[in-house]
Amino acid sequence: MAEFKLPDVGEGLTEAEIVKWHVAVGDVVTINQVIVDIETAKSIVELPSPYAGTVTALLVPEGETVPVGTPIIAVGDEAEASAPAPVVDPSEIDLSNPAASGGGEGESLVGRNKADRGPVRRARKVATGAAAAHWQTQAAFESGMASPMVEAEPAPEPVPARAPEPVAASPADVRVLAKPPVRKLAKDLGVDLTTLTPTGPDGTVSRDDVEAAAAGAGGRVAAEERGGVSTPDRETREPIKGVRKMMAQAMSQSAFTSPHVTEWITVDVTRTMELVERLKARRELRDLKVSPLLVLARACLLAIRRTPEINSWWDEAAQEVVYKRYVNLGIAAATPRGLVVPNVKDADALSLVDLASALGGLVDTARAGKTQPAEMSGGTFTITNVGVFGVDAGTPIINPGESAILCFGAINKRPWVDEVTGEIVVRDVTTLALSFDHRHIDGEKGSRFLADVAGILQDPGTALLY
Repeated sequence: MAEFKLPDVGEGLTEAEIVKWHVAVGDVVTINQVIVDIETAKSIVELPSPYAGTVTALLVPEGETVPVGTPIIAVGDEAEASAPAPVVDPSEIDLSNPAASGGGEGESLVGRNKADRGPVRRARKVATGAAAAHWQTQAAFESGMASPMVEAEPAPEPVPARAPEPVAASPADVRVLAKPPVRKLAKDLGVDLTTLTPTGPDGTVSRDDVEAAAAGAGGRVAAEERGGVSTPDRETREPIKGVRKMMAQAMSQSAFTSPHVTEWITVDVTRTMELVERLKARRELRDLKVSPLLVLARACLLAIRRTPEINSWWDEAAQEVVYKRYVNLGIAAATPRGLVVPNVKDADALSLVDLASALGGLVDTARAGKTQPAEMSGGTFTITNVGVFGVDAGTPIINPGESAILCFGAINKRPWVDEVTGEIVVRDVTTLALSFDHRHIDGEKGSRFLADVAGILQDPGTALLY
C-alpha cells in the first residue's frame, strides 16, 4: 500500500484544505488521474494521483486543512480495499484471554502481555449511561493499576447491601479524537471538545463540529464568559483561510508598506465602443471575447513603453528599483473564495488576437476556481475591472511585487460637452483611477501614463503613435 502525501504545489505553501474528493474507497485509480481538489493560499488546485491501484483509505476528510507532507490518501491492491475490518462485540470480549481481544498473539486489549497486566476479570456485559462509566473505571483499575505482587487487604465487616453510587466519568478522563488544527480552532473559539458529538471519520471531531458549536451552544458559553450577549440565530462565523486569507495579508502588507497615490480621469470612450463592435465582426476575433477591457489592456501595454517606471518594482531589501523589460499583465478576478490576480505572461509581446485569447482563458479559469499558483506569480502591472459591477471607480491597492494598478470603472451614457462645438451631447463615458507607488513614481510619470491610456481610449487611432 502506498500513501500519497500532500505536496507543495508551488511557492513554498505550507498547508492546504481538502475541498472535494473525486474518488472513494474501493475506486480504481490510474496514474495522473485527478483525485482531489485542494485550496491553497493561492487558489484551488487539482491533484493527480502518482499511483495506480485501488483506493484503500481517504485519510483526510473534506473541509480539513492539513500541513504539506500529511498523508491524504492510501492506494493499494484490490485485496486491501475489499478486506473488511473485523467487528468485535464488546460484550463478548474476555479480558483474561489475550487472543480474544482482537490483537496479535500474546497481546491484550490494551497492547500488553497478560503477565504484565496481572489477573483480570471477565468483561461484564455492556452497560450504558453512568453505569457504563462506573464499570469502565473499575475494569481499568483491575487491568492496569492493580499489582499482582500486592496482597489483598482483609475484607471489611459486612454491611447491609445498598445500591452502588453511580460514578460519572470526569471530562478530563475522556479522550477526544481531533486533529491538531481542529484542537487549535476549538481553543481559539472557546469550544470545549469534550462537549461535542463527533461526526468526523472514525469518531473524530471535525472542523464543522467546532464551528457549529461556536455558532450555537459553544458560542453562547464563550459570549457569556466575555460578558456579552450571544445571538447564534443572527450571526455566523466563517474561518479566514485559503485564498481569502492570503488576499487579506497581501493587501494589508501593500497598503502599509507602499505609499499609495491615486489619480483619476474621466474619459469619453465612445470611439472605443465603436471599435469594439467592429472588432467583434472580424473573422480572427469572431470566436473570442472582445470587450472594452481588451482595448484598455492594449492601451496600458502601449503606454508602459513611454513610462517604464509603471512596470518597475521597488526592492526594499536591496534598495534598488527593478525595471522589467517584459509585462506580465494581471487581471483581478473576484471568485467565491476571494480575489485572485492571474496574469498573462509577456503580454506586451502578444498580438491583439492572442491577447484576446489569453485574457478570455485567464478570466474563465479564475471564475471556475482552477487558476494555478504559477499563473498568479510574477505579475508586473494589474488592471481591476470594477465596471462589471456597475461601479464608477475606486482607489485600488497595489498588488504586492508591483508598483501600479489601474481601476476601470463602468461605461455608461452621460451628458458630455463636445470640445469642438461646445454642444452638450450624449456619450459613452468611463472613469479610470491609477494607484502607484510614490517612492519611485512621481506625479509627472503617473499622470503621463494615465493620460496616455485615456488618450488611446478616447481615440484608438492614436495607438499608431506608440
